[in-house]
Amino acid sequence: MLTLSRLETTPDLVDQVYQRLLAAISDGSMAPGTRLTQEDVAERLAVSRQPVLQALRLLKADGLVLEATGSQGQKGRGLVVAPIDVQAVIHIYEVRSTLDALAARLAARQRAPLDPLLLVRGRQAAAGQVVKDMVDADLAFHRAIYQASGNPLIESSAMLHWCHIRRAMGEALQTSPLRATVWDEHEAMCQAIAQGEEEHAARLMLAHGAQASRHLVDSLTRPDGPPPHSVVR
Repeated sequence: MLTLSRLETTPDLVDQVYQRLLAAISDGSMAPGTRLTQEDVAERLAVSRQPVLQALRLLKADGLVLEATGSQGQKGRGLVVAPIDVQAVIHIYEVRSTLDALAARLAARQRAPLDPLLLVRGRQAAAGQVVKDMVDADLAFHRAIYQASGNPLIESSAMLHWCHIRRAMGEALQTSPLRATVWDEHEAMCQAIAQGEEEHAARLMLAHGAQASRHLVDSLTRPDGPPPHSVVR
């Protein structure tokens, strides 16, 4: 007879290490080019090297870290935080904007009421100085619309490349003049959805995504060339 041993309920250390590193890369604490070694990360986080190794493999698969290279181009020791790929950001926003517009249209079809606290928290975050709070508030707003759409595939599809959007937003929001106006746009979307204006809600969302994409690209490609931690392919 097959027997199963009892599972331990301790938190998944690999996921914890992954999330901690992802947050540091996204908010700029670990800038592009920062070298990462298993030993150093394990020591800083007070964990063994094994969960660090697995977390770094996940980040590498996401394209957020790369093999370190030496002065002659040979592979070096450890990994480095990858540069931001502006062209990839453009492609991701093209897909995300389409999914967001569909979600807004479906949510408006149901006249789905969105929690007004989403706007309150978003404006509070925009008025502050913590970029992570701004990004988290933006994500919470868009996820609420995905969920209100009634189509679970929209959220899962839109979240596939969220780590790259989150990182680009973290860079752009450092000096963004659009922090408050973004939430004016969000409020207009909420009103269109609540009033059942499907096409208007979809158009607002498409315009919102296009402006966000343009702003991110402008922030990452300055007149005198890309900043040293971004790359255009």
